[in-house]
Amino acid sequence: MSAHKIFADFHNADEQGRIRLNSVGTISDLSRHNIKLQEGQLLTLYSEDLEADGEVQYSEEESLWVAVIDWNQIREVEDLVLSNSSLPESGLTLPIS
Repeated sequence: MSAHKIFADFHNADEQGRIRLNSVGTISDLSRHNIKLQEGQLLTLYSEDLEADGEVQYSEEESLWVAVIDWNQIREVEDLVLSNSSLPESGLTLPIS
């Protein structure tokens, strides 16, 4: 799925398990990407170290946009920070006090 990556709070799900798209981070990403939500729209939702593909729906019950995700297809995203083992050796040693 080639969709915009939008922040989502995976703890902010409704009773049907749909992710509410009303958090500050979500609204900020939607604005930054100039996205106007539409029924059936596909998005990639992310949070700190999780990612999932979702389809946008409008919740009539709550009067807000939500995303349907497959909770069994949530992916863990590796940190982009390099581990020490991938850094080149500098040859310098630091004294330990």
